[in-house]
Amino acid sequence: MRVVEENLKKSSRGVEGEMKLIPESLDDLWHLRYIIEPGDVVFSLTKRVSESGDKIRSDKEMVTVRLGVEVEKIEFHKFANRLRISGKIVGGVEDSGYHTLNIGVGKELSIIKKWKKEQLDRLESAVKASNQPEIAIVTLEEGDAIIGVLRQWGVEEVASIRKSYGKESSQRVEFFSEILSALKNIDFKYLVVAGPGFTKEDFIRFLKEKDPEIAKKCVTADVSSIGVRGFVEVLRRGVVNRIARDLRLAEEAEYLEELMERIAKGEKVAYGLEEVKKACEYGAIEVLLVADEFLREEREKWDIDSLLEMVESSGGKVIIISTEFEPGKRLMAIGGIAALLRFSCF
Repeated sequence: MRVVEENLKKSSRGVEGEMKLIPESLDDLWHLRYIIEPGDVVFSLTKRVSESGDKIRSDKEMVTVRLGVEVEKIEFHKFANRLRISGKIVGGVEDSGYHTLNIGVGKELSIIKKWKKEQLDRLESAVKASNQPEIAIVTLEEGDAIIGVLRQWGVEEVASIRKSYGKESSQRVEFFSEILSALKNIDFKYLVVAGPGFTKEDFIRFLKEKDPEIAKKCVTADVSSIGVRGFVEVLRRGVVNRIARDLRLAEEAEYLEELMERIAKGEKVAYGLEEVKKACEYGAIEVLLVADEFLREEREKWDIDSLLEMVESSGGKVIIISTEFEPGKRLMAIGGIAALLRFSCF
């Protein structure tokens, strides 16, 4: 997400004002789905029938205008790669009525609203993600490794490691260690380990032992060569497009599995709004899991954000889980909100 312009003011009522943004990925559109709410005002460029045109004719002239709507409905069309924002026209043209803004990747929009802390945090995370290289790619075979970073224009080679060795396992470990050292100098979210043969699997096992945190970010891909050709093969195979979703889902699924295990054992867990509220009062929440649809629904009834803030102020972690996928659906099935606790309080 790119912030083009920020005009926010703090008051006794919170943070209010306008943010002009450009979504740079499908993830950014997904974030906007849960930032924009009914009652907000959103401006963007859109197509309208020219007022000077003959509205009876079938070949109506379309013109581009900057139009604002007071939001009534927000839909994320993941297959069309766009966000549809519908509402009453409040600015940009003289005629009244309703209009739908279609927001795609790269299209600028302005959002005018009262901003909640969770929404500003979500926006900050999206901006941070855009400013760092999302994906690093290691292509390797025995004694030879080339590391690249995925940029918007392609893959940039950032390191090359070559080491001749025979049958001595210690030299192979040194080779893997040099690759790991190079990776530690790169800021990335996900790592693709690709190459011909079984060297990549051996390197993954090495990472799991020496640096489990980096190992958690890894996926493997079979390619016939290393370097530029290997990078191209990784991109052509669609590996990059699957990474962010798969790893995010894996993390969410891990939280849900732990939640379900604790429920089955009846230990250090709270689920359902009332139990979670009580656990929060005791300061017992270590991780709060909230389904995004549940969060939106509850905001229309009461100030649920105050609960999230209390959890964070007591040192807990808040995870918003997407209901587009299985972990979020499972969470909704048990009430939409649950918590992993530091200690039992029921």
